[in-house]
Amino acid sequence: MTLFTRFSALILAFCLALPALAMSLDEAKNALESAKSQGLVGETPTGYLAAVSSDPEAREIVKAINDARREAYKKIAEKHGIAVTKVETVAGQKAVDKTPPGQYILVGDSWVRK
Repeated sequence: MTLFTRFSALILAFCLALPALAMSLDEAKNALESAKSQGLVGETPTGYLAAVSSDPEAREIVKAINDARREAYKKIAEKHGIAVTKVETVAGQKAVDKTPPGQYILVGDSWVRK
């Protein structure tokens, strides 16, 4: 086996393992409140979370939670015969309203501590 072949096999194995490294929804749910309290993650008016910082774990939490929210919003929209964007907007407003003091919300283009 040549060095190139070994290297290619190693890269392929790493790429196949990447999905297994992703944070599960349960792990993300368990880490969410702490991440919000630490100011790493905040709510947006679009109904989705966003990373306030460039912390890799915050990004993983955001991705896992947002994927689940996207699916839930889609089901709600289909059930009620409305646009997904309407569900996202209503959910976003509720999430921003329910955000406790000290945590971040996105206002315009800026993160604001509520």
